[in-house]
Amino acid sequence: MVFKRLLGSLGVGGPTVDTVLPDWTTAPGGTVTGRVHLKGGSGDFEIEHITLELVAQVEAEHDDGESHGVVAFDRFVVGGGFRLVAGAEHSVPFTVTLPWETPITELYGQPLGIALGVRTELSVAGAKDKGDLDQLAVGPLPAQEAILEAFGQLGFGFTSADLEYGHIGGTGQQLPFYQEIELAPSPQYAHAVKEIELTFLATPDGTEVVLEADKRGGPFSGGHDALTRFTVAHADAGRQDWNAVVDGWVRELVEHHSAYDTHASYDASYGHDGGHRSGPGVGTAVAVGAAGLAVGVVGGMVAAEVVDEVGDIFEDESDDEGGED
Repeated sequence: MVFKRLLGSLGVGGPTVDTVLPDWTTAPGGTVTGRVHLKGGSGDFEIEHITLELVAQVEAEHDDGESHGVVAFDRFVVGGGFRLVAGAEHSVPFTVTLPWETPITELYGQPLGIALGVRTELSVAGAKDKGDLDQLAVGPLPAQEAILEAFGQLGFGFTSADLEYGHIGGTGQQLPFYQEIELAPSPQYAHAVKEIELTFLATPDGTEVVLEADKRGGPFSGGHDALTRFTVAHADAGRQDWNAVVDGWVRELVEHHSAYDTHASYDASYGHDGGHRSGPGVGTAVAVGAAGLAVGVVGGMVAAEVVDEVGDIFEDESDDEGGED
């Protein structure tokens, strides 16, 4: 998807920019290749820098309610240092590498309602303009997909996904926000938990898996949250019985007796310890399909409508910052 915009800060007659991204899905830590196409305006312009920003729509919770905004989480200078003469066309190829913690935007080819994109910024003769914004598709790493597939095989259902501003304590989180994938419990665990929230924090070596359960209360106690985390090597993606591994994780999570267990433990395959989250938020409800975690229809909202909604979010943000079309 390409959004063509006139550089509002340069006025009528300024250059236009199109950033063309591939139509395939990449993964956290993967590369994105594309081209930035420029077309000169009514005069000559000195193009000082062409910068790409990775941006995400993030939720934040405050004492007086919730808010959302677009957060830039990486920047790449991909060109510049040339004169764009009036009416001329110029194309700049680029290859950038995504951070390992880049959120997942789709599962099994279906969107999760996560607004993630690439914004193009031009620095022209001392003036900057955020002129072009394109959606970015990111799928799970092999180990992440295996874990999600195991949850589906065990009878858990995908309900929503969102990006929350804040930090998960005790983890190696690098970005200023984290992704939560919310799962409805399988019948086996429905009596014990209302919901399980799953977060992936990938690194070059593996993925931290953070699980938080909204536990149901008993006759003599109220409900509470329980949280635990595990570390999975990328190389283990095809080497494990993931149904058994994930079921073991859930059993351990359900058996936690306190809201945030401070006891730390470790086993030879998966390191895990206690922790806590900060900065909760709320996301858009999407999917739950008959086949595991496949994205389908919920509450009348279909996948195509989620895509439209994400596009509207980015276009609104671009309108606010880039001037008039």
